[in-house]
Amino acid sequence: MAVKIRLRRMGAKKRPFYRVVVADSRAARDGRFIETLGYFNPCVEPSEVKIDGERAVYWLKCGAQPTDTAQALLKKQGVYDLIAGAATAAAE
Repeated sequence: MAVKIRLRRMGAKKRPFYRVVVADSRAARDGRFIETLGYFNPCVEPSEVKIDGERAVYWLKCGAQPTDTAQALLKKQGVYDLIAGAATAAAE
């Protein structure tokens, strides 16, 4: 099963709100998902992002492929720094 980390659109018309989810790549954008990792609210100033870094690292290590937008949000939250830190700690 190919797994992706992507955004699931929620909210009202013209007022988007996104949940960052882990889903099968064949599932619909707003369809079935495996786990919710966090959320992204672009309607507030500044944009609000909250992601569970530990679970995101787990799914990335399991082979989940983030979409371009999800990857940008993960970088903004420092999830890739957690992966690098875990790899450095394991090497020592």
